Amino acid sequence: MADAIAAIDNDEAPDRETLKAAVRELLKALADNAPGHSVEVRVPPYGAVQCVEGPRHRRGTPPNVIECAPLVFLELGTGRLGFAAAVAAGKVAASGQRADLSEHLPLAGPHGEDLDGNA
Repeated sequence: MADAIAAIDNDEAPDRETLKAAVRELLKALADNAPGHSVEVRVPPYGAVQCVEGPRHRRGTPPNVIECAPLVFLELGTGRLGFAAAVAAGKVAASGQRADLSEHLPLAGPHGEDLDGNA
């Protein structure tokens, strides 16, 4: 994750594999920190997770879906971008009454460090 953030800080795009690894790490952290199956978070093309306690979704399109681009998810996950601001700016598509990750973000510090200060 730190390599992806360093690239962004240098006004460069992270390479595909670095960005994919960072997004997948953040998606796993989200699923671990907000366990459940009521919201599906999609970050195409790198992954999707179900999270947040509530009614379990079983078939078809879930009623609560959040979708964004990989770089946006990296910014959300590291607290560089607030969830409400991202939705208001059209950077995140969120549908359903449970489709709000504000209380579950950030997942890491602004430089990719653990929120407890560990790298």
